[in-house]
Amino acid sequence: MLRRGQQLGWLLLPLFAVSLLAGLASGPVQLAWSTLFDQLFFPDLSRTDGVILWQIRMPRILLSMIVGALLALCGTLVQGLFRNPLAEPGLMGVSSGATLMVVIVMVLLPGLTAQLPAWARPLLLPLVAFSGGLFATRLVMLLGHGSAYSPLRLILAGVAFNMVAAAGIGLCAYLATNEQLRTLTFWNLGSFSAAGWDAVLMTGVVLIGLAALSMRLYRPLNALLLGESEARHLGFDVPRLKRRIVYLSAAGVGAAVAFTGVIGFIGLVVPHIVRMLVGPDHRRVLPLSLGFGALLTLWADWIARTLISPAELPVGIVTSLLGGPFFIYLIHRQRGRLT
Repeated sequence: MLRRGQQLGWLLLPLFAVSLLAGLASGPVQLAWSTLFDQLFFPDLSRTDGVILWQIRMPRILLSMIVGALLALCGTLVQGLFRNPLAEPGLMGVSSGATLMVVIVMVLLPGLTAQLPAWARPLLLPLVAFSGGLFATRLVMLLGHGSAYSPLRLILAGVAFNMVAAAGIGLCAYLATNEQLRTLTFWNLGSFSAAGWDAVLMTGVVLIGLAALSMRLYRPLNALLLGESEARHLGFDVPRLKRRIVYLSAAGVGAAVAFTGVIGFIGLVVPHIVRMLVGPDHRRVLPLSLGFGALLTLWADWIARTLISPAELPVGIVTSLLGGPFFIYLIHRQRGRLT
């Protein structure tokens, strides 16, 4: 399994290179390979193709990779916490909390953006979404505090919050205008169309910090696979570990949702696919989930913006259509070995 993990890691490098070049060249305006390489090595933003490459496509592709890596990493942490391959970060109410706050600002406080200085307006919805996700997580943690944050109580608290948030989102959608409703629909289905270098910078910083902290948790996560009592006997502070995992996941998903909206499936299926390929050891699962999540989201965004070009599909639809059949295939192929 260790050798297979190393092989998969090396395989990701050429896949990333080919996918990145294909994504940069493709779109409503096709870039010739000679033009692409010329702009990559000798950027010229005074030319239209330079603007397309460096101001539109490059930040969008980088953001898609960062968001995919964040969602997959957070999914790995949550599945390790609950010891359940069907768990995903949405169980903690992060996505619902972020969406609810964005909907409230869009529909009930439409004039708030105009009251802000020009430099702060693009950051309003991301900050609101991030705050909503963290608030939801804190509330779920308070509700699930009994029995030292038992997985069952956390799941039930998350489900309860998701139901309340869904009711609030539905009410705001009912009160929304047609234009607001269309914006909310795209938010719920996810999109990288508003990607910019500011979003890449902020989410990139979150990813680096989250990855560094998460990689240090592979030993306690492996111990947690044996059960909570066994992990305690091995010397790990299980309640503290749970709190750390939940808040790290909330920060990662909150940062991703803040700039792109809700993108499903990545945090659910990528960690499970990686475990099928390399086993349950989080020393391999965590870094490979980062890579596979970034690659899958990059492919999904490329399909979303080229399939019906010059229009584009919400990327959340593509992630489900792309990953669902593959997930079913893997389950069918390994049904005799799944435990």
